[in-house]
Amino acid sequence: MDYGVLSQFDASTLVLCLMVALLAGVVKGAIGFAMPLILVSGISSLTDPKLAIAAMLIPTVFSNILQTFRQGVVPAIEAAQEYWRYLLVVCLFIFLSAQMVPHISSQVFYLVLGVPVVALSVLQLLGVQMSVAPENRNRAEWVLGVVSGTLGGFAGTWGPTTVLYLMAINTPKAKQMIVQGVVYGAGSVTLIMAHLQSGVMNRETAPLSLSILPVAMIGLWIGFRIQDRLDQAVFRKVTLIVLIFAGLNLLRKGVWG
Repeated sequence: MDYGVLSQFDASTLVLCLMVALLAGVVKGAIGFAMPLILVSGISSLTDPKLAIAAMLIPTVFSNILQTFRQGVVPAIEAAQEYWRYLLVVCLFIFLSAQMVPHISSQVFYLVLGVPVVALSVLQLLGVQMSVAPENRNRAEWVLGVVSGTLGGFAGTWGPTTVLYLMAINTPKAKQMIVQGVVYGAGSVTLIMAHLQSGVMNRETAPLSLSILPVAMIGLWIGFRIQDRLDQAVFRKVTLIVLIFAGLNLLRKGVWG
């Protein structure tokens, strides 16, 4: 059997990757986003960042599909119809910007990922909230869709900007989870197709992504239980703090190598 890049991993590195996947699944299930952020931040600290991008693709697709339809098919369809502009632009720019990933250096990649992770996490932790007036909503969807899609294509991270937008238009929490699932589900399918085209996902890297899928799904199940029972505000703050430290580590690697 061909294990691809997995054959280059020693046991301790693989165990650490699985631990990152478990954490990413728990966080994703509990607050609805951040799986790609944690997977890419954590795994890129252990191996090449482009392998980290490949590793997160399959778990991200599966987790987002589960989140999309957790409340049923009809709410998901209604959310897609209401937010079609944002959804369209995010998917388009995910596909376009993903084609650049094989052509940028590791240090540039760390900076591209680290800056938005830290900035957006700090803004959310400080409680900074954008406010979009109803008459400006269509324009905001186009602009933020471009930003989210570009970040998504480069680093698989269109969650924080999506959350900020939904908060800015005062989307109720229950509806936020449905809309996030739709946006992330469509975006993650687009992302994996884009990276099949870019070459980041291939027969060599696919075994790595498949190997962390079961553990990530176990984490997702645990996270769903947390979402249903525990105070999300506290868990969200802890998550943002973890993301800030992960982002600072990426910036360190981007600046000093």
